[in-house]
Amino acid sequence: MWRNTRSGWGIVSIIFHWLGAVAVIGLFGLGWWMTGLGYFDPWYNLAPWWHRSIGMLLLFATLLRLAWRFANPTPVARGRRLERLAAHLGHVALYVLMLVVMASGYLISTARGRGISVFDWFEVPALVSQLPNQESIAGEIHWYSALALILLAAGHALAALKHHLIDRHDILVRILNPAHSRRP
Repeated sequence: MWRNTRSGWGIVSIIFHWLGAVAVIGLFGLGWWMTGLGYFDPWYNLAPWWHRSIGMLLLFATLLRLAWRFANPTPVARGRRLERLAAHLGHVALYVLMLVVMASGYLISTARGRGISVFDWFEVPALVSQLPNQESIAGEIHWYSALALILLAAGHALAALKHHLIDRHDILVRILNPAHSRRP
């Protein structure tokens, strides 16, 4: 039940999936909203602090998620060969974009040599800082890769709904209910 099998996702993978989905959507919305904040807005400093803190926790969770994924079998994909290939490439692209978004966010936040406080629990040190135009270049990468990520995530969700509603595959049920995949 905890670990993946060739027939379904385990509870750990399911939790990683849904926490990551909620965090990505929430961070995108928060990031978009905070770009319009004025200097005198009460959220001007607090919103980026939340964004950075959640982003760093998501980075750590994503690294753990990748380690978990490599240590566990992946359930057998459903659909035609081209659909399976598209699903595999889509998942790879989702992980790559998540890592690019988070790495570029880290580079924005540490450009001036200060670490990132994660909810005042601990600080992530500034290992890379003061590169030429670091904040600007990382900011552009962060914005456009976040847009690409949210669009790809939307496509991912639509594909899951298509497989569930039209093709009548159990793909959506497998990522919602680990017990479903263990039925004989």
